[in-house]
Amino acid sequence: MAKIIKHQYFFAHPIETVWEYLTNAELIGQWLMKNNFMPVIGHEFQFRTGGKANLNFDGIFYCKVLDIQPPKTLSYSWNCGPGEGRITLESVVTWQLEPKDNGTEVFLDHRGFDRAENLDMYHGLMHGWLEKFQNIDKLLNTEAHGHTNA
Repeated sequence: MAKIIKHQYFFAHPIETVWEYLTNAELIGQWLMKNNFMPVIGHEFQFRTGGKANLNFDGIFYCKVLDIQPPKTLSYSWNCGPGEGRITLESVVTWQLEPKDNGTEVFLDHRGFDRAENLDMYHGLMHGWLEKFQNIDKLLNTEAHGHTNA
């Protein structure tokens, strides 16, 4: 049975500002992971973090931009495995942004967790994505109030 992660989060910031945090590699590195992302359909990139043996994960997410419609839609593959080129999770992350009068509503859809061996990763990411939304919110609010993390 396929599992899908769906989250919704409101940011009290304009859609263009939130979009920048989803598509600028340097900003993504501040709230998610080191990466070599470029907002170009077909661009292959990686997110890098520490490996987790208990999740059968070597620390590298292999990704490819599948769709991009600024500033409303971003979709990319999100694949990983235990290393040596072996992929055990093939999934897709889709971001949808909707402008609101007082900010931006963001919808995350992460699907592809259809194998039993992916359940631990699914549970980890279910909670992990919520933390990432909070990370973006903190960065946006820090930027809005003129403070830096330096």
